Amino acid sequence: MQSAKTILYLHGMAMSKKSLFDEAEIDLSTVCKALGHPARIKIIKILLAKNDQTCQEIVDKLPLSQSTVSQHLSELRNAQLIKGKNHKTSVIYSVDKDYLAKSQKMLSDLFYAHIFNVKQTTLF
Repeated sequence: MQSAKTILYLHGMAMSKKSLFDEAEIDLSTVCKALGHPARIKIIKILLAKNDQTCQEIVDKLPLSQSTVSQHLSELRNAQLIKGKNHKTSVIYSVDKDYLAKSQKMLSDLFYAHIFNVKQTTLF
């Protein structure tokens, strides 16, 4: 069995450590990282309460600067939890409900078998 270091430098080329994990594990870690800040959780809650809001509308509901909210929105977009649609000079943000449902399923699949002591048939 090859060690991780051996795999990382196979054929003299460095590889990303992410290549050691499958796509589903990487997707779930990206979602968890995006939700790892309370401001981003609050932004998701704001958008779930009323979808289709501009950055300024979200800023008006938070004790954060516009640039800080913009950075958080960018993180949530990178994780595919929200999407943005250009409208005139603004971007209208909304929750990507399909990806949110996929994320919920990924978390459920990960923890369900351990909580209820059942055989897990599939991960993601």
